[in-house]
Amino acid sequence: MRVGLFIPCYIDQFFPEVGIATLQLLEKQGCEVVFPEKQTCCGQPMANTGMEQEGKKIYADLAELFSDCKYIVGPSPSCVNHIREHYDIIEQTEAIRHLRKNAYDLVEFLVDVLKIDHLDASFPYKVGLHRSCHGLRGMHLSKPSELMCDIPLKWEKVLGLVEGVELAKLNRSDECCGFGGTFAVAEEAVSVKMGKDRLADHLANGVEVLTSGDMSCLMHLQGIAGRQKSGPRIVHLANILNGDKL
Repeated sequence: MRVGLFIPCYIDQFFPEVGIATLQLLEKQGCEVVFPEKQTCCGQPMANTGMEQEGKKIYADLAELFSDCKYIVGPSPSCVNHIREHYDIIEQTEAIRHLRKNAYDLVEFLVDVLKIDHLDASFPYKVGLHRSCHGLRGMHLSKPSELMCDIPLKWEKVLGLVEGVELAKLNRSDECCGFGGTFAVAEEAVSVKMGKDRLADHLANGVEVLTSGDMSCLMHLQGIAGRQKSGPRIVHLANILNGDKL
């Protein structure tokens, strides 16, 4: 199965270990992974700041780069959700339609396409799962507390396949961290307060390692934890599922 590896810009620049873990994890599952080296950002920062028209060329270039891949997989529900939901402002060429239809978040791909039921990974820590907004309410990777319908718990499923993981029960399990892309810049005080609240919830429940599918949320929480000199270790889901050690 030919899979195009999509690496979001902030992972490429600041957290390359997440991209490496994603590659290794997909290869362990038998995927033929290709990485188009000319790929760039998905364009979400432009769209979030009212410059969506300037992002159209990015959308078109990204679609062409992945046009020969059966699936396109990235370790970020936020970016994948942007591709699926917001690439509707550009002409719907065959490449754009292919990209929007076949772009998957890493966890979603493992559960829905590969249908994994085993992972050769161990992580003996109490883990707090941050359910990022786009992953939770955009991609439906878990069940938001306000909905009464049944939604598969995909994040929880993959963590349950890792030996030794104790998933912490949080007081406000699906609350935003306050990052929100450029919201953290435009509304710094509100963003920091929301991040402090999320960290306090994890600390109050004995979390040793905080994880999420979105490194952007983790980056925000990591920054706040560093400034207040308290907080759990921060590790992306891809690293835990890949069996990486602390």
